[in-house]
Amino acid sequence: MKNIFRELKGTLIITSVLTPLPLFAGLLLWNVLPDVLVTHWGIDNQPNGYMSKAAVVFGLPFFMLAIQYLCTFLVFLEKKNRENLKNIRMVLWIVPVISILCGAVTYAYACGVMLNVGFIITAAVGLIFAAVGFYLPKFKQNSTVGVRLPWTLNSEDNWEKTHRLAGGVWIAGGLLITLTSPLSNVWILMVILLVMIMIPLLYSFWYSKQENKI
Repeated sequence: MKNIFRELKGTLIITSVLTPLPLFAGLLLWNVLPDVLVTHWGIDNQPNGYMSKAAVVFGLPFFMLAIQYLCTFLVFLEKKNRENLKNIRMVLWIVPVISILCGAVTYAYACGVMLNVGFIITAAVGLIFAAVGFYLPKFKQNSTVGVRLPWTLNSEDNWEKTHRLAGGVWIAGGLLITLTSPLSNVWILMVILLVMIMIPLLYSFWYSKQENKI
């Protein structure tokens, strides 16, 4: 664990600084923010979730930071992640990106900037999926990150082939989510996500059956 921490120390420090940045933005905007802020929108851009100003400014950044540390802790627990350090760095950047993006959208909307939030968030999520897909084939077998199924964890060959396929599927699916985000159609999003999940899962199961026949 000490070796992993030493290798990832720089990334952890930088992401720990960036994740709570919305807190400082909220303090700067405190006097112009309303007492209640919209914090969630449907894919149709309609607000459907609200929080108090204090909860948004102080609570959400620390909540995101707690998630970041939880992800880091789980990564450090897995010894095999020493072989995945470059890819783990990418994983540790996901929470800070989401935190800053959500903070920027929330504050901008609260300050009267008319945004198509459903489009922005959906498009960003698609790009994140595509980025994860790019790195998936590079992950070595581990029990923390990746397509962690009994048959992928029991066979390195299954793991490698499943993640090679999953990487392509997630890149294509993520880009398709981004390209279709202007449609603001939740059914299109759900179908794409289902395909992204089921294709690698079914392939890995099928491949496991083929291995057992040999």
